[in-house]
Amino acid sequence: MNYFTYNGVKSSDMGIRIESKNVFSSPKYDVAFESIPGRHGDLIMGGGRYPNVQITYSVFVPAKTVSELASKITAIKGWLYAGQNAYHELTDTYDSAFFRKAVFASNLDIEDELNRIGTFTVSFSCLPFRYSSAGQTPVTISTAGQSLDNPYKFASYPLIRVNGSGDGSITLITNSSLKIWQVKSVDGYVDIDSEQMNCFKGTVLKNDKVSGTGFPLLEPGTNYIVFSGGVTSVKITPRWCTL
Repeated sequence: MNYFTYNGVKSSDMGIRIESKNVFSSPKYDVAFESIPGRHGDLIMGGGRYPNVQITYSVFVPAKTVSELASKITAIKGWLYAGQNAYHELTDTYDSAFFRKAVFASNLDIEDELNRIGTFTVSFSCLPFRYSSAGQTPVTISTAGQSLDNPYKFASYPLIRVNGSGDGSITLITNSSLKIWQVKSVDGYVDIDSEQMNCFKGTVLKNDKVSGTGFPLLEPGTNYIVFSGGVTSVKITPRWCTL
């Protein structure tokens, strides 16, 4: 039986059965076209971003009595409407190698068929990318010059733990660029989170200890990681993603 898991809870455990899902929906690229007088065709004015995508499940909830159906629906509402100020992990059995970051941001219009089966749709607003579950496993780079291969066509926003003591640097070399970040006064480790755009150690911010252009991105293809000075190793959670 197919099911989805949202915020750590399985739909099947809530008595929900899935009829269908828009399995591989992708967002529309945020782009505009501009006409130039006297010129054939339009210029592409790319917005440089993908908006959220809606993932919708058509479901039903079987019940033997009206009171049982009402009890199940109350529990489902409590589950879906909780924590709507943050994204939560959404997985399902249709696309088990990936997960999405989603929030329930819709209403529930529940139809009571024969007083025994509630039919409705569950729609989530999701960040545009699907995230590889395998890409959540940290990889330790213990020798300068080792590489990581991004298997997808989109850059990922990694979490990088820089291990060491004192001052040092890390360099990321891709097919198209070479970027260097300086780290100062490392005391054990410092985390660089490209997704959150923050540097920290535990709950202490360390943005003043890391300098460089932007945050590290793992580009499609081979990414070489070089470190020097007081940096002894780096541990990278690559967070591979695709549409």
